Amino acid sequence: MTRLLPFMLYRLGQGVLVMLVVAFISFSLFTHVGDPINNMLGEEVDETYREQLREDLGLNDPVPVRFIRFVGNAVQGEFGVSYRNSIPVAQLFGERLPATLELVFAAAVIALALGIPAGVYAAIHRSRPSAQVIQILSLIGISLPTFVTGILLIYVFSISLDLLPSFGRGEVVDLGWWSTGFLTASGLKALVLPAVTLALFQLTLIMRLVRSEMLEVLRTDYIRFARARGLPDRLIHFRHAVRNTLVPVITITGLQIGSLVAFAIITETVFQWPGMGLLFIQAVQFVDIPVMSAYLVLIAFFFVVINFIVDILYHAVDPRLSGTLSDGSGKGMP
Repeated sequence: MTRLLPFMLYRLGQGVLVMLVVAFISFSLFTHVGDPINNMLGEEVDETYREQLREDLGLNDPVPVRFIRFVGNAVQGEFGVSYRNSIPVAQLFGERLPATLELVFAAAVIALALGIPAGVYAAIHRSRPSAQVIQILSLIGISLPTFVTGILLIYVFSISLDLLPSFGRGEVVDLGWWSTGFLTASGLKALVLPAVTLALFQLTLIMRLVRSEMLEVLRTDYIRFARARGLPDRLIHFRHAVRNTLVPVITITGLQIGSLVAFAIITETVFQWPGMGLLFIQAVQFVDIPVMSAYLVLIAFFFVVINFIVDILYHAVDPRLSGTLSDGSGKGMP
């Protein structure tokens, strides 16, 4: 624990640095991607009014001053007003965030609940035909682009079988500022296809990684020694092998869950899911810089938080990793 604290502070410092770099990239959009005044007013507005608005918005201030102001506003969750919708970006994100997070949560549950057991099964019973079938299906799943998977699912389950809706979020229930489709039948039905589409690539990747790591662990000397002692296979597989398999898997799994938020753009576009990804695509089409900037910062924040949680989980799964931490001097930091 004494060594974990400096490690956490070190990772927090890295996270702050990453966020500052992303904030600078987002801030650069305001400077180099078109003129915000033209986007807000158009070309026909009087030049005097343009200059007055530019002064009111602080666009005539030096770049360092504007960047500090941008970071300060971002910390408070303020990213200005959407050029396209003429409402605060924070309000737009508040309306769209629940849809994206629920989609990502459902996809992550599917990927983890199916990917880890399938990987363990394919490693333990690698010579069985069923394990070979899992391998073939995983290769297909990891090869198909997300939009192709989504279109195929829509054709089969929405058009041919007419079982599930092909677009939208269904009915939602408002719980304060949060809106959820988990509490309605139509909301759950609308969630199935986009969640499976988003989860499929991550599921196959996790499954193949778990299988590969599990096979590697099963070849180690301590597993052979455990078998030589006569320990039951179930104990060897699920108490010793799986635990050591999860250490490298946690990293990839954490990053993949973070990428679910970023890659939800494609899934939300295919299914017209009213989340942040669809909002970002619309912002790109209309050059809505405040929305684009806020999306970049928010995605980076998700990745930083997830990476930090993954680092902590490392030590929960394998306390031996704490021995690689430094004594506070910075040496030995991974």
